[in-house]
Amino acid sequence: MTTFVLDTLAYSETLKAGGFSEQQAATQARALAEILDRQMATKAEVTEHENALRRDIEALRVELKRDIRESELSLEAKIAETGTRIAETKADLTRWVIGVGFLQTTVIIGVLLKVAKLV
Repeated sequence: MTTFVLDTLAYSETLKAGGFSEQQAATQARALAEILDRQMATKAEVTEHENALRRDIEALRVELKRDIRESELSLEAKIAETGTRIAETKADLTRWVIGVGFLQTTVIIGVLLKVAKLV
C-alpha cells in the first residue's frame, strides 16, 4: 500500500464552499482519500513492472534478431536456387540455339544443293 498525501481538510473546505454540507464534504474527502490510497501504485510496483517490460522487450529483440537471421538465410538459399535455375535454363537455351542453328544450316545447304542441281 502506498501513502498518498491528500489535504482532506482543504478538499472538504472546497466542497463546503461549493454548497456541500459539512458532513457531505467530510465523507467525500475520506472516500476520495481511501480510493486514491487503494488505487495508487507503489514505487516498488512501478519498478517491478518496468523491469518486467525491459525483460519482455529484450526477449522480443532476441527473437526478432533470430527471425531476421532465419529470413536472411532463407532468402540467400532462394537466391542461390534461382541462380542455379538460371544457369540451367541458360545451358538448355544454348543447346536449343545451337541445335536450331545446325538445323537451319543443314536446311539451307540442302536447299542450295537442290537448287544447284536444278540449274
